[in-house]
Amino acid sequence: MTSFYQQLPKAELHLHLEGAVTPETLCELNPALNPDEVRARYRYPDFPGFLQTFKWVMEHLNTPDHYALVARHVFEELARQNVRYAEINLSAGVALWRKKDFAPIYDAVNREAARSAVQVWWIFDAVRQFGAEAAMEVARLAVERAGDRVVAFGIGGDETRGPAGEFAEVCAFARGHGLKLVPHAGETVGSESVWAALRLGADRIGHGIRSVEDAALMRHLREHQIPLEVCISSNVATGAVASLADHPVRRLFDAGVPLVLNTDDPCMFHTDLSREYELAATEFGFSCEELEQLARDSFRYGFRS
Repeated sequence: MTSFYQQLPKAELHLHLEGAVTPETLCELNPALNPDEVRARYRYPDFPGFLQTFKWVMEHLNTPDHYALVARHVFEELARQNVRYAEINLSAGVALWRKKDFAPIYDAVNREAARSAVQVWWIFDAVRQFGAEAAMEVARLAVERAGDRVVAFGIGGDETRGPAGEFAEVCAFARGHGLKLVPHAGETVGSESVWAALRLGADRIGHGIRSVEDAALMRHLREHQIPLEVCISSNVATGAVASLADHPVRRLFDAGVPLVLNTDDPCMFHTDLSREYELAATEFGFSCEELEQLARDSFRYGFRS
């Protein structure tokens, strides 16, 4: 069965490049670190702890060459798992906050994408707790590169500190220039957060697991074919669900809600995409036929697949 999960042709639609940095790669970037230290930092009790770890990793990405090395290793790992198509979140909002020159960073990772066996597209991610003005800076960068592998604009970060409604103008700008919208919602905040993201015009919802609390919302997602980017291990690691057994992936699927399995930040959550399919099978009873359906849907809901 492990071979089945590995060999299944898959697409990854919710993966943060900076969350896919292995301890070994981080030590290559900064030889003063050791893998055990990094692994210790990759353990945290809750979502705020995860955000601090993500910020710590970003502090070690200081040059375009650093980003290029990370991207190269990530693409190699995706290819090893038979991931053929990927839309990857690039934390442009954090790079701008760190006063980095973003253009050479993007050029570096995009050169690696062009060389990869995986078909790679980019989503520029803003940080909701930085506010709408900072998010508009990210949206402008995304629009400038809309013809150069950038397909969508996203909003991540702490839902409690940046309600989706605050970004209506930003999202309208991005959508008006042809970009898709993929806000995170319904991860640590309830179903009202998903409704707010839908009012922005969301084409997919990052996470969205709290949709299970609202039958009308699940019906809306089903009828309008708006998929959730479900990340099982992530939700357990950040405390978005109390335990693996409490994850609603099975209930969402059985309710006909469109969904795709993803990793989010695979190295920080000690997983990979094959492992997420395995969890769906072993913990939630997904059959081989259902897993094949999920894999087909991962391509179906890609913006350029």
